[in-house]
Amino acid sequence: MLRKTLTAAATLATIAGFALPAMAQDYTIRAVANSNENDEDYDGLQVFKSYVESASNGAIGVEIYMGTQLCSNGAECLQGVADGSIDVYISTSGGAAGLFPYVQVLDLPYLMQDDRIAEKVLAGDFTRTMRAMALEDSGGMIRLMTIGNTGGWRNFANTKQRVQTPDDLKGMKIRTVVADLPQELVRALGAAPTPIPWPELFTSLQTGVVEGTKNGITDIMSMKFPEAGLQYVTLDGHAYMGALWWMSNDTFLALPEDMRRVVVDGFYQLQQATFASPKRKSIPAYQEFVEGGGDLYVPTPEEKQAFAEAAQPVYEWFTANVDGGQQIFDAMQSAVADATEELDAEHAADIQ
Repeated sequence: MLRKTLTAAATLATIAGFALPAMAQDYTIRAVANSNENDEDYDGLQVFKSYVESASNGAIGVEIYMGTQLCSNGAECLQGVADGSIDVYISTSGGAAGLFPYVQVLDLPYLMQDDRIAEKVLAGDFTRTMRAMALEDSGGMIRLMTIGNTGGWRNFANTKQRVQTPDDLKGMKIRTVVADLPQELVRALGAAPTPIPWPELFTSLQTGVVEGTKNGITDIMSMKFPEAGLQYVTLDGHAYMGALWWMSNDTFLALPEDMRRVVVDGFYQLQQATFASPKRKSIPAYQEFVEGGGDLYVPTPEEKQAFAEAAQPVYEWFTANVDGGQQIFDAMQSAVADATEELDAEHAADIQ
């Protein structure tokens, strides 16, 4: 909730028609992340807070609430954004899919090939397209500010064997969240999707309830999954772990235009921080995994293409069954094509 405090002198001056500069903490932004201080979300919020408070010359104060102090899940937190009790909230695509099902486009496999493609796509008009869709569907209440990263890339990991092709996954019980899209992907690759709550995954791997999962390496190591028998990771990079940063549209529009610009630039700084944080944190995580006896496999381009071809039914399911699916899928494909062309030109110029 945004709280604007005017001193008595400022109030009188405003009534008299005089424009005064913003005073210290005229505005407060309450930002929520249902994670902890070891997460990329916290890194991003720290950068956001530092930039916004400094660039606004103290006019905007940012309060950070980690964990579940103000709300406990995506639906509850986004409702808080809509009613103004929360100003900023970060969700995964799964956390926002109940309100905005098309955000699951970020979970579609093998659409974005690497970090440079993903970062260029998410910093451009694709995010503006999704913003417009979310504003319309929320009655103008919930505004998508930016899309960053939370955990790097999703990869297949399991307790059984090295996975080099989709055939190696056939029949394997793979943990998914309770959402249709990741289950469709696992089925398309010939495995058996098994929805398991995150807190139960360690025990489920240990007891064989599931034999694999699809997560980033930092999550795998922070949860100590190798101790539960998870010893094989295939870096297929099937999905970029996008982080959607939402803001109360009323809060945003209530700011003066110069302060709105500061907030927009603050989210750019946040986005860049969350792009970088998983890359740094993954270095010791991969090292620890391998030193502990883990098998880390990088598919060849041909093997990765086989995964992408096997996943084609997921695109068809998404565009046919998800509200807004075709529109956002087309926007994503167009953005990826443009980003790829731009990066090809940059590579050509830079390697000469």
